[in-house]
Amino acid sequence: MKEATAKEITSHHTTTEEQRLGLNERLGLIGLIDEGMRTGSSGSPVMADLFNDLWDLVNRTVSGAKIDRLKPEDSQNGFQIFEIKADTGETLGRLNMLYLKKPIPCYYLVYVEVSLPFRRKGLGNRVLEYFRDFLAQKSAVGILDNIIPGNDPTFDIYFRQAWEPVTEIIGDGISNSFANYMIYVPPRLQKRELREPVMKLLHHLKRKRAAIDMRDNSVMVQRTITEFKDLHTALVLYFEDEIQKETSTPLMRFMFTRFVTKLIAFRRRIGDLLGYTGGESMEQIVLTPEIAALPVQSYAPPEIDNKSSFVTGDRKLWPRLPEDLRKHPARIIESLPNYSRPSLITWLEGREKTRSHILKIGDLMDLGFDPTRLKEITIDGEKFIFERVQARQIPEIEKKRELLQCIASKKMAAFRANNAQIRLNPPLLTIRDRGNAYILRHKINGIHWEEAVEQLKTVPMLVKINESTKCDRIILTTVSAASKIIAEQLGVTESDILDPLTCFVSWDLKANRPGLMIDFAGNFLESVWMA
Repeated sequence: MKEATAKEITSHHTTTEEQRLGLNERLGLIGLIDEGMRTGSSGSPVMADLFNDLWDLVNRTVSGAKIDRLKPEDSQNGFQIFEIKADTGETLGRLNMLYLKKPIPCYYLVYVEVSLPFRRKGLGNRVLEYFRDFLAQKSAVGILDNIIPGNDPTFDIYFRQAWEPVTEIIGDGISNSFANYMIYVPPRLQKRELREPVMKLLHHLKRKRAAIDMRDNSVMVQRTITEFKDLHTALVLYFEDEIQKETSTPLMRFMFTRFVTKLIAFRRRIGDLLGYTGGESMEQIVLTPEIAALPVQSYAPPEIDNKSSFVTGDRKLWPRLPEDLRKHPARIIESLPNYSRPSLITWLEGREKTRSHILKIGDLMDLGFDPTRLKEITIDGEKFIFERVQARQIPEIEKKRELLQCIASKKMAAFRANNAQIRLNPPLLTIRDRGNAYILRHKINGIHWEEAVEQLKTVPMLVKINESTKCDRIILTTVSAASKIIAEQLGVTESDILDPLTCFVSWDLKANRPGLMIDFAGNFLESVWMA
């Protein structure tokens, strides 16, 4: 059966339906397709349908936006919010602050945020001007922790609003922990001696910082879940005809796949947030059976992304790839077998499914990760892995390649991390096609260290092994030791290594066992890889 054309895909999305989709909903749908498309319209019918003079509408919305302040009685634990509202009621941005009464009235600015499509249009300045006038009206000082880098174009945004370094009040050399703090002193307090009360305020804020971060995380999680729910509603509305007729198109499958992969990635990340307890459960977002049963489609239909593919990296590898893959990279790579990572095999076996099982969108929600991101391929007898990322992440991949090259120059083979050999697995080839980038690397006898620890704590056979070998502790100490060694050699911090790079540890994939070496001095991993 032939695939529907772009015209057929979009013909039923009428002007009336476009009007039912709000501004933020359409921006959200466009963001699902490709965040790079936010900067202008595309020639495809799908994008023209969604844009519909969108950027003129954005500008009109910004010019008519007003700032609303939540009433004090609506605040929680002293936290209050200013919101930038459009005439239509949509929220374009917000300022979150914490009120402190003693020793002098103070509002601590937790954060200022403007939604991505509305940035660089003066809204940030407008809300800060309103905040400054609010502080003057209340005769309260304002304090904030300015973490904007000095080379950022927005660095001086607070200086332009009459904020000044807090050292102007308390003096230099008090504490490095206050180095980035800034203060706004309203006119009625400018002649008052403020050094002592401001010092007390800063130490009080330092004690409350964990609580502030927890509250901030909770607000962020709640708001992001709401945005996901709104986006899900927009998708259901946009594909209302297909859902009612129980049919699907490549565009529909792609959009819901992209939505779910973003959702499960967010679900994984919030587990690490300070103070998040899961009160705003992700279970609020439930896929209908019709959507859950759709096959996963991880690359854009040609009517959305028709940019020619390009290749960077080791060009000697390019002619070694199969001819059909070089002609149609996304389609052929996505048809390759999924990488046999232990968590996927365990999931398949638990449901009595084989590796040939065609994954559905609902399967991704159940798994909690996207197994289709990693594909296996054999080239001239060598085993490789293709990793799929969004095309906008290509600059990050190139930085990672440069960092690994820098590490390689330090000849890490001469070092051992808890007796484990330190190895590198850099990107070899990057191919862009259909809105994705496909990164080719060697297949190694290892898995991500976090997956290894998870396997040791959940698979019954491995739980027993872990009780006797304490392999989870070996993994943690080895990863930490490897990052520390590399950081010392490069003269950077450990986070500068662990944040951009991915760490893998030795693992027997066929037997699903850790790659431990047994020695009279103790057990240790055979290798640890940085990729």
